[in-house]
Amino acid sequence: MGREKRSREFYLLAAFFGLFVLFLYGPLSAIVVLSFQGENGGLTFPLNGVSLHWFANLFETQAVGDFGGAFTRSLILGLMVMVATVVVSLLAGLAFRRRFFGATALFYLAVASLVVPSIIISLGIGVVFQQLGFQPAWYSSAFGAHLTWTLPFGVLIMFAVFNRFSPAYEEAARDLGASAWQTFRHVLLPMIAPSLIGVGLFGFSLSYDEFARTLMTAGTFNTLPLEIYGMTTNVTTPVLYALGTVTTVFSFLIIIVTLFVIRRLNRNRSAT
Repeated sequence: MGREKRSREFYLLAAFFGLFVLFLYGPLSAIVVLSFQGENGGLTFPLNGVSLHWFANLFETQAVGDFGGAFTRSLILGLMVMVATVVVSLLAGLAFRRRFFGATALFYLAVASLVVPSIIISLGIGVVFQQLGFQPAWYSSAFGAHLTWTLPFGVLIMFAVFNRFSPAYEEAARDLGASAWQTFRHVLLPMIAPSLIGVGLFGFSLSYDEFARTLMTAGTFNTLPLEIYGMTTNVTTPVLYALGTVTTVFSFLIIIVTLFVIRRLNRNRSAT
């Protein structure tokens, strides 16, 4: 039996998708290639040799930039935001399973920060901290600014998850004598665990590369996006590209590990 012939629309959409991928990853591929410049290479093509010199230079003392400190701050901040986003989104999803007074207003208030310009939120939080006598810092004011970006997405994802979740599983557990905590721990939580991991990945990735909401709230110590932005006006060597390559590979590794964990959880759930 012959295969069904592809329609013209299929090839048009495939071509459009190919152009989209090229537009998305084309500039990134140029950064990756230029990060392997030789010792005497510059910031543009053609390559002047191929080496790992600029990657090794990342771990040396820099005249400009604090790569290690900025990366550490972004990593810790991303983990903090990830945990807070998962916990609050889960609790919000559980709360909104039942109607309560003010639920609609609270929902719109929670997602309103998505339509407010990021730089305005950053500026507002920074000004409020200064007026209250607190020094803006990456672990306090920037932490709150990032949550205004990650929490709405996490809440919306959990709303979608619980809208498709059948309460019959919980009712069956209660009929068998399970308490509310046992039902949550042994029935609900394992079933939504892949979604929670996705929310965590979303929260971490949004925080890790957030620039605008960090600009006025990070205080005296830069996160990695701020450090990279500062380097674009001071660093004139391919070490900037090497840093971009390393951070990109790190981001992809986080995504791959997360997808692997989600796949394992789904496989274990199907096996049981």
